Amino acid sequence: MEGLLTRCRALPVLATCSRQLSEYVPCRFHHCAPGRGKRLLLSRVFQPQNLRKDQVLSQEDKSSDLTCKSQRLMLQVGLIHPASPGCYHLLPYTVRAMEKLVQVIDQEMQAIGGQKVNMPSLSPAELWRATNRWDLMGKELLRLRDRHGKEYCLGPTHEEAITALVASQKNLSYKQLPFLLYQVTRKFRDERRPRFGLLRGREFYMKDMYTFDSSPEAAQETYSLVCDAYCNLFDRLGLRFIKVQADVGSIGGMMSHEFQLPVDVGEDQLAVCPSCSFSANMETLDLSQMNCPTCQGPLTVTKGIEVGHTFYLGTKYSSIFNAQFTNVHGKPSLAEMGCYGLGVTRIVAAAIEVLSTEDCIRWPSLLAPYQVCLIPPKKGSKEAAATELTEHLYDHITEVAPQLRGEVLLDDRTHLTIGNRLKDANKFGYPFVIIAGKRALEDPAHFEVWYQNTGEMVFLTKEGVMELLTQVQVV
Repeated sequence: MEGLLTRCRALPVLATCSRQLSEYVPCRFHHCAPGRGKRLLLSRVFQPQNLRKDQVLSQEDKSSDLTCKSQRLMLQVGLIHPASPGCYHLLPYTVRAMEKLVQVIDQEMQAIGGQKVNMPSLSPAELWRATNRWDLMGKELLRLRDRHGKEYCLGPTHEEAITALVASQKNLSYKQLPFLLYQVTRKFRDERRPRFGLLRGREFYMKDMYTFDSSPEAAQETYSLVCDAYCNLFDRLGLRFIKVQADVGSIGGMMSHEFQLPVDVGEDQLAVCPSCSFSANMETLDLSQMNCPTCQGPLTVTKGIEVGHTFYLGTKYSSIFNAQFTNVHGKPSLAEMGCYGLGVTRIVAAAIEVLSTEDCIRWPSLLAPYQVCLIPPKKGSKEAAATELTEHLYDHITEVAPQLRGEVLLDDRTHLTIGNRLKDANKFGYPFVIIAGKRALEDPAHFEVWYQNTGEMVFLTKEGVMELLTQVQVV
């Protein structure tokens, strides 16, 4: 999409809008489901905004922990609202972005054979005691008892639960493997010091996949397959990432990698070799020796936000829960496992952290809550006669570019000037902002079109706008 507006400058000035406007029958303004003659209105979006710098953002603004750009911006424009330490209300724009991210994740996971499941957040203590993680996880594990005194935890991850589920199927054959089972659910971790908004909270959304293979070789192939899918996911989102060797930590296993977004606010230190492909989390290295173990060249150190993590588990969990299958020789064998996480809420926040300016949110194009914001003239202004043109343009976009139905928002706050609404649109980060200003009264009418991700602006006729927007890709 970069440079698209530049190419659109070459579009010819086409026919006027007068004939279409004479045939236009205006419809009422509503915020309802698209596709029924209704328009999505900004004034109807539930979004506790604090867009002016002289307003107090929230109770969190008083905390010294508000040092993260994404946290500050998401609070300011009303993407999140604090509920309790480390927990947030996710408001409509954030939910839309997350739903789009989950769609992209589903596409990538199902493209490699992933099957979606949904496991309970409430996990019995006996499963965790079987793996010794009830004690190993310490205070980070949120524990509770029911009225009968039975102990549970709110799952931060689901290795125990999924392995017990697969182990309960007693007649599995090698012909049925591999299984790639995944879910996207809320996870819980009792962080001692939650901070940085959605980057480190007590409650968060995660995609966790668990794989079951018939041999170590097959499990290694699956591991590479999932890692490649992660790479493809971040490439589609336009996020620069580093895949680094990592510690297996409390999950365990024989091999682990993290997917990191390089950014100064990141809490992980990464060692990267500029001469070869080696990269690792610093916690895996001998700090007394800072040469690359592959080529012996010097390592550079950078910070990153972990947004994905992969583990080759072997039989660590399948041996405990006796997750078996019948092999090619008709004998019982333990399944070889892997587990793979993506921080859904963290990816949204980290993308904002990486892409945004200090004052304005910028989204990966596929995740923008709305692709287009239309700004009609101020009520009572000289340009007010172009209001109907804006309404007509809205309807025409959703007819000619059906992929944008539900993706176009009309800023109907016409008591505000175009300039003030453009400033707000810039903060929200809609990829395309289309303004009906003075040149909308020309014959033919020209609309001011901004592509926010590059800062490009061009004047286009209605036909030029259509030519541009039909090329916009959505999930």
